[in-house]
Amino acid sequence: MPKTALMNTTEIMKDFTDVLYLTNKKQMLPEIRLLLKQKKLSFLVLSLDKFPQIIHQLDLIGTVIIDIENLEILQQQNLAKIIESLEINNIGILLLNNRVKLPVKSFSLASPQVKSFSLATTMESVSIDKLWMRISVNLAYRKKDFAMAVKPAMPPAHTRNSYKNKLAEQLDITGTLVENLTDQLHMAGLVQRDFLPSKLPNTDRIQWAAAFLPAEWVSGDIYDIVRIDEQHIGFYLADAVGHAMPAALLTIFIKQALVMRETIAESYRIFSPMEVISNLNKRMAGQKLSGYQFATCCYCMLNVKTLQLTYVRAGHPYPILIRPEKQPMQLEIRGSLLGIFEQAEYAQQTIQLYPGDKLLLYSDGAESFIGGFDCLAGFNFSDEFHKIKDLPIVDMINKFNTLARNQKVNPSQLDDITIVGLEILS
Repeated sequence: MPKTALMNTTEIMKDFTDVLYLTNKKQMLPEIRLLLKQKKLSFLVLSLDKFPQIIHQLDLIGTVIIDIENLEILQQQNLAKIIESLEINNIGILLLNNRVKLPVKSFSLASPQVKSFSLATTMESVSIDKLWMRISVNLAYRKKDFAMAVKPAMPPAHTRNSYKNKLAEQLDITGTLVENLTDQLHMAGLVQRDFLPSKLPNTDRIQWAAAFLPAEWVSGDIYDIVRIDEQHIGFYLADAVGHAMPAALLTIFIKQALVMRETIAESYRIFSPMEVISNLNKRMAGQKLSGYQFATCCYCMLNVKTLQLTYVRAGHPYPILIRPEKQPMQLEIRGSLLGIFEQAEYAQQTIQLYPGDKLLLYSDGAESFIGGFDCLAGFNFSDEFHKIKDLPIVDMINKFNTLARNQKVNPSQLDDITIVGLEILS
């Protein structure tokens, strides 16, 4: 049965208690006692100075109402400690009396506050209906953690229609906002795709293919394949941290900041891959982007006459080289993330490609299809990858695209997936 007098210090809570009433008065306020009985909530009344005796039973408490008056300095300090311990245990607090000016240090507060974080000031300022709503909300959050049922707060009959009307109005406004936001995100996704190459530089000697699968409307991945001059093609794949709108905006910055050559009078100079990535990193770091945004990237330059490939990597998954009748291999090379250290140094390497060779660049969202790292055996390519690795590059990317679209994954684990490939034709 609920106890309305102060709880005896020898009593120990054995069952879950909906409301703990902490006070330095002799008893609970009559209107609150009546409310809790009407709502059939279990409750206990405890003297403020006896709280330490139940400090190890806080998992049995739903919410706490604190009713105090005329606190001395030492009692105020004790109250601060009580509030802090309740909040650390995720227990909702309602302070009925005037807020006490105490610096409460808490893990959820950025810094000590001038006032406590009570929900009410005086009993006169909060109606019984509003008090019940607050108690009900606190219990709903608390009991959710214990998978317990909770009776929803029901406003009085004379205010129910008002609540319904306001809720309907809010739902209409929310629905309109959602529709507008959806349209804007859809348009943003289309604009982002406009930054991707509309036509790949295929020749009778080199075949290109790409797949671009955003996790949401917009992507944190971006790629490009550019003919720098008659002899060189530059191509890259960059992956901004995250996959929502901030990451998508960063990809547009990368697209504009990644420069492959410079014009000098009536001539031009092609930047080496190392220069391209170093310059991009300096631009990103110098921009001092909000939110600690950074990106990974792999940039390559292909000499279409000699078939020499020069590449550089900035924190990105290693490029993959696939040669006929040989095991696929990663082209390992060091390189730190973009946008963190302005003076970061990058290295480049050059390999010779031959007819039949295929090269893949991919974002980390594709790793589950390609393979994973094992501490003992190193990087292992997946069975799915082995099944498609010998296909022509276009067929290979199309098959990869189908596998990615048909994957079953938790929505919280969705990531942008992008892959760029080339094949030296026989």
